[in-house]
Amino acid sequence: MRDGVLIGEVNIVTRLTHSQVILPMVERLLKDCETDMSEVDCVAAAKGPGSYTGLRIGIGAIKGMCLGDPALKCAGVSTLLALAYNLSAYDGRIFTVMKARGSICYFAAFDAREGYVLRVISDCLADMDEISEFIGEFKGKSMLIGDAAEEIKKKYFKSIREIRLAPENSALPRAASICTAVERQSVLLCTPQELTVSYLQPTKAQKDRAHSKEK
Repeated sequence: MRDGVLIGEVNIVTRLTHSQVILPMVERLLKDCETDMSEVDCVAAAKGPGSYTGLRIGIGAIKGMCLGDPALKCAGVSTLLALAYNLSAYDGRIFTVMKARGSICYFAAFDAREGYVLRVISDCLADMDEISEFIGEFKGKSMLIGDAAEEIKKKYFKSIREIRLAPENSALPRAASICTAVERQSVLLCTPQELTVSYLQPTKAQKDRAHSKEK
């Protein structure tokens, strides 16, 4: 993005790993935008919650870029906040719901006003029943977004018109929304040393260590 205007974005669905596609995509995007890396003043990535491996690779790439260029700023953006920024033109409450395991979801709530997204509830893990109760308590128009949104809408709020699903073309995570979040919330900027992944639940390695200690 340049001066708040999106000048290039790449989206891809592939079986290749993040480590195989991220840096070649960055190089191609810079070339297509006729921009040199030296002209970039900030790089950002989703910091979670989400796929453990994908998050680590994304954050690792950002750290590598910034440690190689001390003048480069960096930022880590909540995946749930970035999803909410997909709907920044919406005026109302946004509930972001992503599948974690079983009926447990990553969950957060935001208010969208005049292009800005204001956090109402912090990122957390919650059961769908708990999430539905929280959503049901809100009196006003709202929108659900995330890969668990359709299931929650159909199961709990099928006949409630005030609770809507985000349009399909706005429902997937976007790099542009990560950039917009950083431009509008400078508090997200940090040093490479401060940039960490937010899993919200134990990683497989942590679970394995805990299980081995129990034995």
